[in-house]
Amino acid sequence: MSQSSAPNGEEGASSPEHGSPGGAFAPLREGTFRRIWTASLFSNFGQLFLGVGAAWEMTRLTSSAEMVALVQSAMMLPLVVVTLPAGAIADMFDRRRIAMSGLAFSAVCAAMLAAIAFLDLVTPAMLLLFCALIGAGVALYSPSWQASIPEQVSRGHLPAAVALGTISYNVARSFGPALGGLIVVAYGARAVFGMTALLYLPLFFAFFLWQRRHVPSRLPPERMDRAMLGGARYALHAPAIRTALLRVFAFGLSTATASALAPLIARDMLRGDAATYGLLLGAQGVGAVTGALFVSRIREMISTEWAVRLFAIGTGAALAVIGFSHAVMLTCAAFLVVGACNILTIAMINVTVQLSAPRWVTARALSLFSSAITAGIGIGAWVWGQVAQQTGVGHALLVSGMAVGATAFLGLVLPIAREGASGTSEMPLGNEPEVGMALTLRSGPVVIEVDYDVDPAHARDFYAAMMKMQSMRKRNGGFAWSIARDIADPALWTERYHCPTWGDYLRLRDRFTEADLAVQAAADAFHRRREGSRVRRQLERPFGSVRWKAESYDPRQETTGWIAP
Repeated sequence: MSQSSAPNGEEGASSPEHGSPGGAFAPLREGTFRRIWTASLFSNFGQLFLGVGAAWEMTRLTSSAEMVALVQSAMMLPLVVVTLPAGAIADMFDRRRIAMSGLAFSAVCAAMLAAIAFLDLVTPAMLLLFCALIGAGVALYSPSWQASIPEQVSRGHLPAAVALGTISYNVARSFGPALGGLIVVAYGARAVFGMTALLYLPLFFAFFLWQRRHVPSRLPPERMDRAMLGGARYALHAPAIRTALLRVFAFGLSTATASALAPLIARDMLRGDAATYGLLLGAQGVGAVTGALFVSRIREMISTEWAVRLFAIGTGAALAVIGFSHAVMLTCAAFLVVGACNILTIAMINVTVQLSAPRWVTARALSLFSSAITAGIGIGAWVWGQVAQQTGVGHALLVSGMAVGATAFLGLVLPIAREGASGTSEMPLGNEPEVGMALTLRSGPVVIEVDYDVDPAHARDFYAAMMKMQSMRKRNGGFAWSIARDIADPALWTERYHCPTWGDYLRLRDRFTEADLAVQAAADAFHRRREGSRVRRQLERPFGSVRWKAESYDPRQETTGWIAP
């Protein structure tokens, strides 16, 4: 057991440079971001080619609306399953290398699909499998790319850089689907699959040439399961991120019809072909590019919450128009509106997540964001495919339009945080824990108790402050948090929480941010500073962890290369 003063700070990186916004394209002035962003255009064209080719190939292999819709689900599902582990890996290791690994895997899988297609061996199940594998590579790449954007641009350029990331995808979507449709008509889906593999390569080499300085943590990486759990617990106990994830999931779930049913809209409602399908997605991409140009300006004019509500209503109205329309131009115009509203909603909520997460968990927060939106779209694609199968494409679009419009009312109970840019910088602690025994990073569990001497007249206010402390401890890695009041001495309160290991406790200390210090300071303000130590750090030794005899082997004496002072 050790005793010392309560924590009052945390070690972190220096504050990022603050640059003026300078317009929608200002981040392209920064060389690394410009090179990676430009190369991402090619990979996005490849991804869009794959989507068009796979969806249209599925319409050739089967007439089932459900199977056609499942193409999008197959491409989205890995983003749900793989993205959280990918985010944990990106937070623990070199994000540049992780991004390269994901891109290489997608390229190899796309090349294999092309080879199988040239041999005319593709089946519906096999097509879905390779779409999922390629999506898994993209899922591994995506959190590393998104979390590295703040390393490539100044903080003032971050909203515009996030918007440019969406513009890169949607510039490709503006022309890629139509071009992909033409390639499918001229050369078949197998040519599209081969081009997809080749178009991942420029982005791979852009990351290869990035001279990123990876600064490893002073502590060894977490175990994968604990890293994933830590990211999920942070999101659960951070209100701004938790609300953003719920809202973007609801939006994706209700608005998935436009992309998922686009092949059927082109074939059944507009009596078109693959080129018509590409034209619809191209119109959606043009709308998305146009909308993304105004992300920074809209954020300056109105709050994210009100913007998301307006875009939900606009998307709902546009989907209803698509459900009634049998004219190509009118449908294209509605797809354009859907694209603009969708990308503005996603980009603005993405910025909220980026600015609300400290650096140690940024990739995991963004991976959860990606999982939320793709889970919504993937599940929605399957649901609306079932509705279309049973009641028709037009009816599915109408119901979807009403559902996405209804999400505007979620803001009444789950409002998006107005501002999440402050308080995320990591801060150094002013003291080190006193350690009187040989500990390894695996020693544990560790119990931490903090005493507070509080004037009973301020008990209610202190309790409210400790409820904020509870969320802070849990999101940074504490378990089994509790607050107790001494029956004999009502002025004495004791905060208690667990960490699984000594290493986990040291990581918790490393995660303090400006906002966390403010929470700690608010609680400490009630403490009347009695003499003596306030903090007790205790090592629990469950049965079986103590040697039976003095000469018995004790695995806990093995070190991991670091022993507490």
